[in-house]
Amino acid sequence: MSDVPDFFRRLWRLPEPQHRRGRRSTLDVETVVGTAVRLADAGGLEAATLPKVADELGVTAMSLYRHVGSKHELLMLMVDAATEPPSRTVSDSGWREGLRQWAVDLWSLYQERPWLPRVPVYRAPSGPHQIAWLEQGFEALSPTDLDWGDQLMALTTLSGFVRQSALLRQELEQGREPGQGQSASERAYGEALLQVVDPERFPRTAATLRSPALGEAPETADHDFTQGLELLLDGLAVRIGGDGPDPTA
Repeated sequence: MSDVPDFFRRLWRLPEPQHRRGRRSTLDVETVVGTAVRLADAGGLEAATLPKVADELGVTAMSLYRHVGSKHELLMLMVDAATEPPSRTVSDSGWREGLRQWAVDLWSLYQERPWLPRVPVYRAPSGPHQIAWLEQGFEALSPTDLDWGDQLMALTTLSGFVRQSALLRQELEQGREPGQGQSASERAYGEALLQVVDPERFPRTAATLRSPALGEAPETADHDFTQGLELLLDGLAVRIGGDGPDPTA
């Protein structure tokens, strides 16, 4: 496998070709990436820059480029290392429960490591952990008649929704007044906006602001996420056919 690109070689921890080997380094990809993930877990994405990783390891930043080709590559290596999939198998209760479990597991991962959804998406999933997530998603969809293209699009849409929901939750929490909950923040938003929204110009928006849609949700961190997830699964059920909206959701 001498023609495997360097990035994929590092991502999958493949050995370097014999002709490229030089003096043995005291570092390796595993050490550099593990250190970066540990720094990000402790202090967020900004705590895991190449200079800070180098300081933590007691080396120069330039010496890290042998093991992580660029700052973008370091981020992609970190993402794969930090997204180890759950060990449990996909539910055998049907595609919907399997996909729900898959999405909730990804949501939980983003709550445990909030820096993960903040990493820009530079390329499609490429590492062993990311491919394992993809494989679990395909397994959940295996009872359906969707072709491979539709299955891939379904997983791309769901993972994008989970990622964006996690980012939105973080950003809205940062924008609230200290000690203010989600419902109180939504009510204050709706009451303020009603003062300036002209119901003749924006009739549907004004009706929404006067409705229970804002400020009436339970004070749970994942309420909006779970409701949105069920909406997406309802739409996918129509595409799949024979499995409508979940009456228990």
